[in-house]
Amino acid sequence: MKKTIIIGLIGLLGLMGLMGEARGQAVATLASDTIALGDQTTLTVRNALTFPSTDLLSQNGVVALRQDFDTAARSQTTVITSFEPGEHYIKLSDEDSLLLVVTDVEIDSATAELRDIAPIERVPYTFWEVFRWVLLGLALAAAAFGIWWLLTHRMQVQAALTKSEPVDNRTPEERALQTLEALRVERLWQSGRVKEYHTRLTDAVRQFIEESTGIRATDMTSDECVDALTGKNINVSALRDIFNTADMVKFAKSEPSPHEHERSMDEAVGFVGEMWQVVKPAENKEEVKNA
Repeated sequence: MKKTIIIGLIGLLGLMGLMGEARGQAVATLASDTIALGDQTTLTVRNALTFPSTDLLSQNGVVALRQDFDTAARSQTTVITSFEPGEHYIKLSDEDSLLLVVTDVEIDSATAELRDIAPIERVPYTFWEVFRWVLLGLALAAAAFGIWWLLTHRMQVQAALTKSEPVDNRTPEERALQTLEALRVERLWQSGRVKEYHTRLTDAVRQFIEESTGIRATDMTSDECVDALTGKNINVSALRDIFNTADMVKFAKSEPSPHEHERSMDEAVGFVGEMWQVVKPAENKEEVKNA
C-alpha cells in the first residue's frame, strides 16, 4: 500500500514538472552575439506563444534574411545580418530584445596595399548588338530616301495620280471600223485561229451597237441583240448572219469556208456603216449634209 502511494507521488511530481516546463517562458539565443560587418548569425526562439516576424526583427540596423520553424520542438530560427557597425538591439517583442554587436572591418594601413581605382573595362560588342544597329541604320536610310524621293518627285506623283485617260474623239462608227480593219489585217482565220477571229468580230459589232444606241448588246445573247434592234429601221439580216456564223464556230465547232469568213467581215463593215446613218446624232447628220 505504501509502495503504491510512493509511486503515485513520484508520477504526480513528474507530471507537475512537465506542466511547469510547458508553461515556461520563451527562450531566445544568438548563435553569436558579435559578428563582422556583413556576416550572418542565427537567432533561435523556443517555447514562445508567439514568434517574432522578419518585419519585427528587421529594425535598428538588423536585417532578417530568412526563417524556419520546427513545429515539434516549438522553435524558430532566423538568419540575420547587419551592414552597420555598432551595437544593435534585436527586438523580440515590445518588452524583450537581444544585443548584437557588429564590428567594422579594420584595415592595417601598414601592411595593406593601396591601389588606384581600376579603369572601366570595355566589354566586346556581341553580334546581335552590332546587327541591330546596322538594321536601325538601314531603316533610317530607307526612310530618309523615301522622304527625299517624295519631295523631289512630288510634282510627278501628283501628275500621275491626277492623270486621266486620253480623250477618244472618234465616233462609234470610226472605232468599230478601225477595230474591224485591224482584225482583218491580223489574218487570224488564215492561221487557224477561227474561233478567236469570229469572237473578236462579233465583240466589235456588239460594242458598236452599245456605244451608238445604249442597248447593252455586250450582255445579250445573239437572238436578244437582234430582237432589240428589230423595228428600228435597221437591217438586222446581216447582223443575224454574222451572229449565226460565229455561234456555229464557237458552240458547234463548225469550220466555215474562206468565203464565209470574208463574208462575215464584209457584212460587219456594211452593218456598221448602214446603222450609223440611222442612229448617229443629228449634229453629225447636219455636218455630213452641209459637206
